[in-house]
This record gives sequence, structure tokens and C-alpha cells, in this order.
Amino acid sequence: MLKNILIALVLIGFGVIFYDLFMVYEAKTELTDLAHYYAKNGANEIGGANLVTSIVVTYRGFDTLGEVTILFVAASIISFFLKLKEDEEEKVIGSKDTTELLVTASQVLVPLIFLFGVYVFMNGHLTPGGGFQGGSIIATGVALMIMANPNFKINTQIIHWIESISGVAFVFAGVLGVLLGGGFLDNTFKGLGVGEFGTLFSAGVIPIIYSFVGLKVGAEISNILNKYQKSQKSI
Repeated sequence: MLKNILIALVLIGFGVIFYDLFMVYEAKTELTDLAHYYAKNGANEIGGANLVTSIVVTYRGFDTLGEVTILFVAASIISFFLKLKEDEEEKVIGSKDTTELLVTASQVLVPLIFLFGVYVFMNGHLTPGGGFQGGSIIATGVALMIMANPNFKINTQIIHWIESISGVAFVFAGVLGVLLGGGFLDNTFKGLGVGEFGTLFSAGVIPIIYSFVGLKVGAEISNILNKYQKSQKSI
């Protein structure tokens, strides 16, 4: 009875808070000064057809670095709690037989999923997408392989190397922006322009930066899936 009363009080409290927010909410129909600057100058300064990418990777590059760091910390914490002993790593996971349809679908779709993930983060400066989205798509391919074969062994050394190299390269690209450009994660280096607007090789080094982000995100999520897979009941 007391538990239900506490739950009701919490719900009432949230209701009051959101009611107040709803009553004082005013829709903004005009851009702020900063947003107006982004919209007016983003394409010319950054050279990316996707304005969101221009903001995320360059104007708000420190935010993106923070997001990647948070993802890394979250993946490390999950890996810590799902860590197994060395003698448990080789045990067979007890599971029901997978269907022929799932196995065949994984063989056909996984390469296409990986290819699409690479396409998404390499074209993030041209179309909606980017490193986080492309990396997540790649991780879904890993998830499909695990679903088709619960005892599928992921080469953790490759994942760790990709994750480490991509993270270091991302930070290194940001530092090069300070040395050769106008600031951290600046996409234009001395002697290099932004390229031809709307083409693959445009927006300076943004495609390279997003490639590093995509590989890092894909490796981290794949590592989480790998740890979760090995933590299942073994026989």
C-alpha cells in the first residue's frame, strides 16, 4: 500500500512539473543568432551539403568528442560487468537451433549491412547520416551474425585495435586542425580547400573524421554485443 502511494506521489509530481513546462512553453518560429549564422555561413565555411554534419563535426566538435568519450566509458563499464574468466571463454553457449532462413539471411545481408554502414558514415557530409549512425548499422550486422550463430567467435583483438586506432586518429585529426587549420577539428588544413561542393571529396577532412567515428562506434557496440554473447548461459 505504501509503495503504491509513493508511486502515485511521484507520478503526480512529474505531472505538475510537465504541466508547468507545457503552460510556459512558447514555440520559437525564428532562428537564434547562432543558428542563423550556421544556416547562412555553414555551407561556404565548411563545404558540407549536410548542415547538421557541419555543426556536429566542426562548430560543435568538442561536443562530438564528449559523446564519443561517453560511449567509450559506457562500453568499458558494460564490458567490466560482463567480464568472464578465461576458462569460461571457450564454453559452448546453450541455445536452440537457429533456422535455415536466419542463417541464409545473415550470409546474404551481413555484407550488405556492412557496406551500407560504410556508405552512411562516408557520405555523412552529403546526406543524413554520419559516424554514429554508420557505426550503429555496422553493429547490427554483428548482431545478426550472433543471432544466426550464437557461438560465432568475434576476433576481439581486431575490435580493440580498430577501436583504439580510430579513437587516437579522431583526436589526432582534431589536433591537426589546431596546427594546420583554424582550431580543434577544423576541417580545412593549410593548402587544402573544402573541395567541390556536393561531391564525395568535399567538406575538407570531415569524411575522414566521420570514418574514424563510424569505425570506433561500430567497434565499441560490437564489443558490447560480444561481451553479452559470452555472458550467456554456457554448457
